[in-house]
Amino acid sequence: MSITILAIESSCDDTSAAVCKDVKILANLTANQEVHKNWGGIVPELASRAHQVNIVPVVDMAIKNAGIRKEEINAVAFTRGPGLIGSLLVGVSFAKAFALALNVPLIEVNHMQAHVLAHFIDNKPKFPFLCLTVSGGHTQIVLVKDFLQMEVIGETLDDAAGEAFDKSAKLFGLSYPGGPLIDEYAKKGNPEKFHFAEPQIAELDFSFSGLKTSVLYFLQAQTKKNPKFVEENLNDLCASIQKTIIDILLKKLTKAAQKLNINEMALSGGVSANSELRTRFQELGVQNGWTTYIPKFEYCTDNAAMIAIAAHYKYLNNEFTTQAAEPLARYHI
Repeated sequence: MSITILAIESSCDDTSAAVCKDVKILANLTANQEVHKNWGGIVPELASRAHQVNIVPVVDMAIKNAGIRKEEINAVAFTRGPGLIGSLLVGVSFAKAFALALNVPLIEVNHMQAHVLAHFIDNKPKFPFLCLTVSGGHTQIVLVKDFLQMEVIGETLDDAAGEAFDKSAKLFGLSYPGGPLIDEYAKKGNPEKFHFAEPQIAELDFSFSGLKTSVLYFLQAQTKKNPKFVEENLNDLCASIQKTIIDILLKKLTKAAQKLNINEMALSGGVSANSELRTRFQELGVQNGWTTYIPKFEYCTDNAAMIAIAAHYKYLNNEFTTQAAEPLARYHI
């Protein structure tokens, strides 16, 4: 018997719906929210209101694009957390109502677990493997022992790497979201031009708040001498901060690989769309004899296809939830 799952992702500012038949993605649609650019970051209330507008047409189009009838759906999956509580509430409420109307089971999915399992849409990493999961809200090294058996062995103690990218971009005067813009400007810059201190954190954990502060103080000192400093050095600034963040990430991943003697390595999360991180991750894999995996670009950023794949394995394991399920802003793997 084949398993057809409708999946919904609404953890932040993207409304996404996907249809998965067994492990094949039949449709994966996402509605982005442009309104946050006006404010330089995500405004939770505006995000949840936009989800309410987008969710019905996105789900409807996903089902149509998948070429299935609603009656063929065997289960409805949704992101329970972590994320913005208002945004999650829209997706959870819709999923519960849709499942109730179809009289099919519900499957709750951890957003971060789904980022890890996104690899199984196109790839087949071998267990156990390490996954460096990097997004706007999270930075983790996850030991993946099986599809549903994961352990976070290192994580950020404060800010995430994605936030470090976005906040640095804001200091440079770039619009939101700044991470992709830093990626673009960095291609034309010298990554060795400026040097920023790397936080010295024990074991496998990360910290990025101090890095953001050092960038701020550096820019304040330089712009006092030259008001056009950022404008005249934008490419080099972007390349330098990008190199620093990636250095921090990959040094910790290398340490984890050596500590656990694992050679299967994966990269996931929204920041894994960064071209320099992808390149250096693969180069590091060649140097260390790792087998490396990175999802396609469309499965790196928040999307419902990864929720669908995670739900598929939970379905096989009979892990269903009830209509009493509530969204969780903090939801640990």
